[in-house]
Amino acid sequence: MGGFFGIASKCDCMMDVFFGVDYHSHLGTRRGGMAAWDARIGLQRKIHSIENSPFRTKFEHIFDEMQGTSVIGCISDSDPQPMLIRSHLGTYAITTVGIVNNADELIEQVMADHGGYFDAMTGGKVNSTELVAALINRKQNFVEGIQYAQSVIEGTCNVLILTDTGSLITARDRLGRIPVQIGKNEDGYCVSFEEFAFTKLGFEKVCELGPGEIVELTSDSMTRLAEPGEEMRMCAFLWSYYGYPTSTYEGINVEAMRYRNGAIMAERDEKQGRSMELDYVGGVPDSGTPHAIGYANRTGKPFARAFIKYTPTWSRSFTPARQSDRKKVAKMKQIPVHDLIKEKNLLFVDDSIVRGTQLQETVEFLYENGAKSVHMRSACPPIMYGCKYLNFSRNTGDMDLITRRVIMELEGEEGFKHLEEYADGDTERGKAMRKAICEKFKFASLGFQTVDGVIKAIGMDKCKLCTYCWNGKE
Repeated sequence: MGGFFGIASKCDCMMDVFFGVDYHSHLGTRRGGMAAWDARIGLQRKIHSIENSPFRTKFEHIFDEMQGTSVIGCISDSDPQPMLIRSHLGTYAITTVGIVNNADELIEQVMADHGGYFDAMTGGKVNSTELVAALINRKQNFVEGIQYAQSVIEGTCNVLILTDTGSLITARDRLGRIPVQIGKNEDGYCVSFEEFAFTKLGFEKVCELGPGEIVELTSDSMTRLAEPGEEMRMCAFLWSYYGYPTSTYEGINVEAMRYRNGAIMAERDEKQGRSMELDYVGGVPDSGTPHAIGYANRTGKPFARAFIKYTPTWSRSFTPARQSDRKKVAKMKQIPVHDLIKEKNLLFVDDSIVRGTQLQETVEFLYENGAKSVHMRSACPPIMYGCKYLNFSRNTGDMDLITRRVIMELEGEEGFKHLEEYADGDTERGKAMRKAICEKFKFASLGFQTVDGVIKAIGMDKCKLCTYCWNGKE
């Protein structure tokens, strides 16, 4: 998905932005970038691939190459950024978070209206951040341009701009699907996707921007350039999976939500009379773990880590081209604790079940190491729709989803007319889908959280949350 971080300060802030961007590394694995403004040098920029190496190792020499009192940076799971743009609005650096689903249409409009052109990447693709900049440049100022871009983009677009005077202009998506947070210290202001990234650096939170809100930051001031809108569709999946445990969105902490979510799943199992002989409850690391702790605390069953993900060398997502190699890497990451697996009845909670490939390999690994039975719980409802609003690293089409594939096997395309029934574990279709997944993956039992359960765990109004991937409701 990606995230950004920036500071406008009275003093050089390269080091703080370096750490602030690094704290967004859980949001992407493809590219990192930084841009800086210095009164003497002007704008500077560096971009590196971070696919097989962390952000900090690629940028550890950045302090010898760049300097600035206003600096922005990003973790990108898509195209290289920040981009440096020169237009009638001035020279500026821009980074975005989101997805542009109608890019081809918008590119044609820009080129047709003014005979414009874009740098082409491999395969002729246009950098999505450059496209956003081209849309902004069609208007007479940044505010009108950002609002225009967000109005014509089908998808989501958070924006952070570093101007040639050193100010930062940032905007939250018009429906607020992902956050933009503002902090302040004695030397200036900062903007971040993740609040904890700036509180660790000594900034105090000022606010979280509302949907469509635009502000300008200097070392001395924060100026609101556009008022927030009333309508919000915050991504509920952020709390379930993508958000870092220490993150807080709309005043709701991720880790605390996951504990509540696990407890709600356990309560549902109890109400449905699911009696299981369990030795341990565990989480599929890492983001499944807090959901599992909540589940274990509610049931009184002991929590245990039956296997550990080896993070010293496998902390990054590394995906070889060949499936056989991918399976080998997945196996090498997982280190069993035999005393907690052999002849044990285990229940695992995963953050979600998307394609199911990695989960299937995990269950095979547990049985190979002597597990007596493996029960599985998903901290999310069944994912029925590929997300069209955020550029997730594991972005999926509908038929990549394990739910869709199983429904096709059970009922063919006719089944897609009954997705609501399949999502509900109390219906005959819902029971059939769960049974089929159990048989395919060798689960002793399978349960999914409900949409209402997730919403209860988050604690926000249902109308302010996006649950599209689960129920297709926008």
